[in-house]
Amino acid sequence: MTTLITRRFPSRAALDAALAERLAQALAAQGPSAVMLAGGTTPLAAYRSLAEIPPPHDEGLHIVYSDERYVPSDSDASNFHQTRVLLDALALPPAGVKRVRTELPLDEAAADYERQLASLMKSGVRIGLGLLGLGADGHTASLFGTADLERARGRLAIAVHRPDGMSAVSVTPDFLARVAEPLFVVAGSGKEDAVRALLAQNPHLTAWRAVEACPRVELWVHTRADAP
Repeated sequence: MTTLITRRFPSRAALDAALAERLAQALAAQGPSAVMLAGGTTPLAAYRSLAEIPPPHDEGLHIVYSDERYVPSDSDASNFHQTRVLLDALALPPAGVKRVRTELPLDEAAADYERQLASLMKSGVRIGLGLLGLGADGHTASLFGTADLERARGRLAIAVHRPDGMSAVSVTPDFLARVAEPLFVVAGSGKEDAVRALLAQNPHLTAWRAVEACPRVELWVHTRADAP
């Protein structure tokens, strides 16, 4: 049984500030740990805010990603590229950043990322905070439907052909079940139906199916319906 904890914010600024604070706490965790970053525009303000005054962190800190579009690592569409401002401020060694190597062929990139995640978990690193987005269509990470979820069984990362024509590499429900603090961060218009379906724990919603093996999941949200 998954416990879903919801926190609604009166403004986007309030959501951004709270997310920056939560991320700072996670990044400052003592001992070897990992934080999973999400792409998209919603968490960018928090990343940039933390980059201005980066929190102290353990030398055993690792960064992983919920998914990555299959684009060059310096592309504006790359989740890795979007987080570079924070990575550079944290000054992590290369081994501390587990990125999808999109310079490899797609299937090899997915297999390589899966090996990186497996090695991280085998080493005993705790995967603490894990950020996730929520699409208006109900997807999360780059898991878009039943076919992706079925292919993901028993895997930590898979290659995905997205509905928008792009390819990607995504973590899987099996990986998310090992994340201690999965946190959906949702902002903007057009996502109200997906938020309601997630709150209802709709078994047909891809995002819910992706996290239903997690004991506890949080949803932080500011949508047009939450505005004063």
